[in-house]
Amino acid sequence: MAGDEKTEGKPADGKTGEKPGDNKPEKNGRRNGLSASAAATEAPPDAPAGEASATAEGPATATAVLPEPTREPRQLHFLFISKWGLIHDLAWEVKKEGHEVRYHIMSKGDREVGDGFVDKVEKWEEHKDWADVIVFDDCEFGNLPDKLRKEGKAVVGGTPYSDKLEMDRDFGQEEMKAAGLTVLPRWEFDSFDAAVSFIKANPGRYVVKPSGKAQNEKVLSFVGQEEDGLDVLTMLEHYKNGWASKIKTFQLQKYASGVEVAIGAFFNGKDFLQPVFVNFEHKRMFNDEIGPQTGEMGTAGFWYGPCTLFTQTLAKMKDRLAEAGYVGYMDINCIANNRGIFPLEFTCRFGYPTINLQLEGVLSRWGEFLAALARGQTFNLRTKKGFQICVVIAVPPFPFVDPESFKKFSEDAAVIFKKPMNEGNHPGDVRLVDGDWRLAGDSGYALVVSGSGSTMEDARREAYNRVRNIIIPNMFYRTDIGERWIRDGDLLQTWGYMA
Repeated sequence: MAGDEKTEGKPADGKTGEKPGDNKPEKNGRRNGLSASAAATEAPPDAPAGEASATAEGPATATAVLPEPTREPRQLHFLFISKWGLIHDLAWEVKKEGHEVRYHIMSKGDREVGDGFVDKVEKWEEHKDWADVIVFDDCEFGNLPDKLRKEGKAVVGGTPYSDKLEMDRDFGQEEMKAAGLTVLPRWEFDSFDAAVSFIKANPGRYVVKPSGKAQNEKVLSFVGQEEDGLDVLTMLEHYKNGWASKIKTFQLQKYASGVEVAIGAFFNGKDFLQPVFVNFEHKRMFNDEIGPQTGEMGTAGFWYGPCTLFTQTLAKMKDRLAEAGYVGYMDINCIANNRGIFPLEFTCRFGYPTINLQLEGVLSRWGEFLAALARGQTFNLRTKKGFQICVVIAVPPFPFVDPESFKKFSEDAAVIFKKPMNEGNHPGDVRLVDGDWRLAGDSGYALVVSGSGSTMEDARREAYNRVRNIIIPNMFYRTDIGERWIRDGDLLQTWGYMA
């Protein structure tokens, strides 16, 4: 998740958040003030080292049992490379830790995003030898991260293999199946007529998922509601008449009910680092999952020790990722029910707003962690106990791409903080001007607000108290992020997936 590619748009994700109409990863996808409920994670008193237990009120997260990492003896140089201006929140955090940071954005339409937070550079190639660590924020950089690694650079970034896992749905599903994951039945099509004929011959409830670059336009995905598939047939006819030029290939996947949950972890080129991150995306624009797909309007999550949810999914990809030399964050979005855990799709990059949420929950110094990750080292990642949530605050034209509407309603609008508050506020498409946050770019993806707590309700309270401290003309956000944990948490534990 280069050049000036604004003609295809910028994602709002999703995990796994893209902006509909854009060709960016989801703004899916952290700030670190400590409170009484934000202590470093540790194994619960009765749990063996490296294991954890949980309740619906608060997971007892365990970190890997390793010595504290050796502090870097000097200031490090970090070069962040972005297609769409997605990663400056993390870059800003590293800068605040005392490291030197330089930031390059490839898309000309996003060049102002992040101004004032970190130093920008026009040509990243001129700074690669200066950098101790190079961080790519997205997938589809092709061979570039591998090329830099071969030159001896410490790089956080993808590989051609991991790019294909995310961007080619059929390949991703085949790799899951080959690794021993249980996948749902799905069928690949490059013809709408062929898909219509298939559903007529095999009535049922299906999910339509565009493949390739079209999958970044989340409004093109469709979840069927009718058991006979008639609503999907109607939607396919609509796609054929209106979007055939955008959707070249797509999947029909058999619908499965259950809890939608994602499991993610950082991979150092050899193995996954503990703890893992269990998270729940809220993808639609309005409360109760109503409205267009946005990538994500917010996420709830917590750090956790090894569990069935991890060992039956992400852990099985270890050898394949190690062979490819992947370094970075990896996530699998799943449907879990009483019959099993069914993986849906990969995120082979930082998630948006997942990375903002992780900034809220990680206690370790990010500069040291990213350096260890890029060098293939182990690291004792220290995280908060309990839960974290984050809320996306947006303005028009989000989740759609309409530069004229952005200029009319949102361009250069100020983000006003009623009271000074440094914790839990994560810059999105904004720039820093004379101490003020001002909207930039053309997405309307303004900022992400996060909070933590020993229970999900405590985390919600802290996050939404911070949201109420913010004023932006025409701002909007969901008010139900994290509410469904009451049910989802009980179900995941009843089915034994958190053990």
